[in-house]
Amino acid sequence: MRLDHIGIAVHSIEKALKTYQSGLGLSLSDIVTIEHQKVRVAVMPLGESSIELLEPTDPISPIRKFLDKRGEGIHHLCFKVSNLAEKLKELKGTGLQILDSIPCQGLENRKIAFLHPKSAHGVLIELVEEEL
Repeated sequence: MRLDHIGIAVHSIEKALKTYQSGLGLSLSDIVTIEHQKVRVAVMPLGESSIELLEPTDPISPIRKFLDKRGEGIHHLCFKVSNLAEKLKELKGTGLQILDSIPCQGLENRKIAFLHPKSAHGVLIELVEEEL
């Protein structure tokens, strides 16, 4: 596994970009809305990984709920796996709580699944199938 990205929940992508672009010197590659996840995502490459700023697009968005409960900050870590279905089967036997037993569609139509934060010491873990 390798780190794919770090997701950061923000109230406003535009305001957060001022920090990440002007302050830290990162460049923006894209801003995309993922309708079914009710989130707008700003992607900033960082070496072989990236930073994703996550802004809710709906009051019932999971990102809105996160912001209301915890405020802005790291929302999740995402790791690349070669075969997501196989990895999920493997993880079921370890006692980790899997939120998505069937992979769903994420950014760039990649297959993704999440592990519950209670299973990972308070950190939401996303797994993404590596593109071949």
